[in-house]
Amino acid sequence: MANELPAKFDEFVEARKQGFLAAKEFKEKGGKLAGFLCSYTPLEVLMAGGISAVGLCGTSNETVPDAEKVLPKNLCPLIKSTYGFAYSEKCPYTYFSDIIIGETTCDGKKKMYELLSELKDVYVLHLPQGQGRPYSKEIWYQEVKMLKERLEEKFGIEITDEALREAVKKRNKLRRAITEMYELQANVPPVMKGSQMMLTLMSGSFKFDVDEYIDGVLNVVEKAKADYAAGKSTVSTKDKRILLTGCPSGGVIQKIGMVIENNGGVIVCLDDCSGERTNRMLIDEDADDILRAISDRYLEINCSVMTTNEARLENTRAMIEKYKVDGVIEVVLQACHTFNVESVKVCRMVEDMGIPYMKLETDYSTADNGQLETRISAFLEML
Repeated sequence: MANELPAKFDEFVEARKQGFLAAKEFKEKGGKLAGFLCSYTPLEVLMAGGISAVGLCGTSNETVPDAEKVLPKNLCPLIKSTYGFAYSEKCPYTYFSDIIIGETTCDGKKKMYELLSELKDVYVLHLPQGQGRPYSKEIWYQEVKMLKERLEEKFGIEITDEALREAVKKRNKLRRAITEMYELQANVPPVMKGSQMMLTLMSGSFKFDVDEYIDGVLNVVEKAKADYAAGKSTVSTKDKRILLTGCPSGGVIQKIGMVIENNGGVIVCLDDCSGERTNRMLIDEDADDILRAISDRYLEINCSVMTTNEARLENTRAMIEKYKVDGVIEVVLQACHTFNVESVKVCRMVEDMGIPYMKLETDYSTADNGQLETRISAFLEML
């Protein structure tokens, strides 16, 4: 694809224009760009091929009306927003991506990728439906291997074991930095607002350079530690300690994350697919078969699309204890059936521990902002 700006470029706000110009400059310098949407995407394979990976999950209601010209209205907002940004050419990273890596984590995404492939080059990884079958690891290994071969073919490159091993080391370094940031919240009071962590992670997913992402996280960690040691914490010991779980939370930082923290709560644990439970999972850097070590690690990720998914419940239980949680809030995006059904089991487990639980079912619009604030405020007051 030619590195031309979209036809509507002049209509965009300044921040978006800068994003487009930065992506355009990156491509003109020979950069290779891949978009991805899910934690199951084996990013080390991309990195080993010299391909920068950026997160493309839609987290805004802005392009949902565009998407609904094609997609049904009663579909997950993340899926509609993601497709809408491609359809409307409003996201610089989608627009300039050479390839988008999808995955069969839900039926809505799976079918959306068929339509997205009419706009962009899309490669879809076929995920096993569970981790417990004896053949699951081999199926997923073959999927990761096929992705490697597809990238080699598309970009005319060779992805070597040596490059994979170096990518593993760098991604592990990033995971350790992110985990260190999360673990600061175990302090009483927590070291920072949870929404600050969420914004750090979201901004990092758009970095072309992983070293820059690592430095950004470590800078946040060091500043937060220094401020805490100097008694400059912005969090009170009276703030109720909340574990936020459920669907990816990037699109609800303002309407849920910040509302929690403006009404006497503080998010001490982010327990979604980009949260601590995933980042604590490292890859064996010294494994004999490094590609298999990569594929094995990614298959262990606990998502509601897996049947069964008991490891998620075990992790949430451990996080409640580790972070001294006062209450659990689960975010379910509308029409996300897997998380919505699984929330029943989460609720049972949490309440059996004697911890209050609340489920919020929402989308990316502002229509329910008032109702959410009322419910969140009442829940926090009850704790």
